[in-house]
Amino acid sequence: MRTQNDILLEVVARSGISTTSSNFYTDTTIKRFIRDAHKWAAGYKKWPFTEGRLSTTYASSEEWSFEGVRADSVRILTVGGKLYKKVTFEDYQIYKEEQPSGQDRIFTDFGRTLFVNASAGGSGTMTAYAQITPTNFDDLTDDVAISVFSDYDDDGNEAVSEEVLAYINFRERKTTEGNFHHSKAMQVLESLWEKVKDEQFNYKTHDRGMFKRINVLRGGLTDDLIHRDQFPFG
Repeated sequence: MRTQNDILLEVVARSGISTTSSNFYTDTTIKRFIRDAHKWAAGYKKWPFTEGRLSTTYASSEEWSFEGVRADSVRILTVGGKLYKKVTFEDYQIYKEEQPSGQDRIFTDFGRTLFVNASAGGSGTMTAYAQITPTNFDDLTDDVAISVFSDYDDDGNEAVSEEVLAYINFRERKTTEGNFHHSKAMQVLESLWEKVKDEQFNYKTHDRGMFKRINVLRGGLTDDLIHRDQFPFG
């Protein structure tokens, strides 16, 4: 499965429904289910393939809104090519209260609103790297539209089809069957996330101390400590 039409045909085949002989199910109905299931699956984890970059001209304002960005998902922000440090919303408010003219290059986000320290003197282009809300299947007439998973790992499309089957069963008040397909969709996505974690575990930082040097017996022995759960996935 790769396209919107591929998923539709798979769902129709598995469910045994007809989209031509009844008004209860139409192609448009199933495509709406596909759209909603795709948004759910795309937002299930912070997938690397749903990350995006948005840019605008910085105008020394503190509050900014980016359309199409998931809430609290801005990971990296630069202004004029200079990196700003992300802090918690609470710490940002404390900083602005205690140092209203402070020039630290910091930012935070609250929902879909960015708060950038305007006193830092930034200028030029502001670029945010964040999780983007996908619009892949918003056009129900685009049968060849592909999902966010199609070019990366089309196992995700299996999760989308299972979630659509869940919607169909819930619509027919078949709660047990609906929960079964919803659980299968989550299992597929959890399995896909394990692959992502394994791949990102191999990423290295540059001169930031990812490899902690530990001294044993006053420097008699050193070693590099790496542990599998050092990255905060979830």
